[in-house]
Amino acid sequence: MSAAETCRLIGRWRIFEADLWDRAYLNLSGPGTLTITAEGSEITSGALETTLYIAYARDLIDFRWHVADEGDEGGEVAGEGSAELRDDGTLEIEFSFNNGDDAVLTAKRETSSSTAC
Repeated sequence: MSAAETCRLIGRWRIFEADLWDRAYLNLSGPGTLTITAEGSEITSGALETTLYIAYARDLIDFRWHVADEGDEGGEVAGEGSAELRDDGTLEIEFSFNNGDDAVLTAKRETSSSTAC
C-alpha cells in the first residue's frame, strides 16, 4: 500500500482562514480550495492556482509548487509547504514563497469530499 493510499488528507478542503489575507482575497478567483488526490493535487487561493508536488504521510503532506509569473518582472514564483490534520478535523496549511513570505491557512473538509482511503 502506498503512502498516498493511507493518507487521511485525500479529498477536497475549503480554505476559510489565513493569517495574512482576508476571506475576500482567499476567494478572489473562486472558492479557496486545496484538493489532494493520489494522482495529483492543487491549490487555488487568492490569485494563485497551481499544481502541488506532494510527499504523503498518514496525517501530513509536504509539497512543492511553482507557477510562471506573468507580472511585470516575469519569471517563476515558487515555494513549498505542508498541511497537517489537526485534532479538531481542520487542516493547517503552512505555505511558503521562495521570496521569504509565509502564510498559515486553515481549511475544513468539504462535505461532498471523500474521506480517508
